[in-house]
Amino acid sequence: VQLQASGGGLVQAGGSLRLSCAASGRTASLYDMGWFRQAPGKEREFVGVIIWSGGSTYYADSVKGRFTISRDNTKNTVYLQMNSLKPEDTAVHYCAGTYYSGGYYSTPQRYDYWGQGTQVTVSS
Repeated sequence: VQLQASGGGLVQAGGSLRLSCAASGRTASLYDMGWFRQAPGKEREFVGVIIWSGGSTYYADSVKGRFTISRDNTKNTVYLQMNSLKPEDTAVHYCAGTYYSGGYYSTPQRYDYWGQGTQVTVSS
């Protein structure tokens, strides 16, 4: 599967952005798709995940209540709606996919396919 992330940009604190991740290829067999982010000098951090078939979602505590993941199966696209953005949300955001159900959602090594990343910058 190929993943193409888009939608990043510069926004003021308290603002909103919506990221998109378009999947192509063998999407019907995807188990789930996750969002991660990585700030300069920091490790890649789990943001959230959506189960491709059932639509269940799980989030990191740092974004719970502010971010929402959804999907449009007709477009093979997953969205990350980010509200009430904070300067600490500044990072390159990545989408990732896997065909397998095992492992912890929050572990980057669990995912086999990654988008190219899109920069989100939140100014104070």
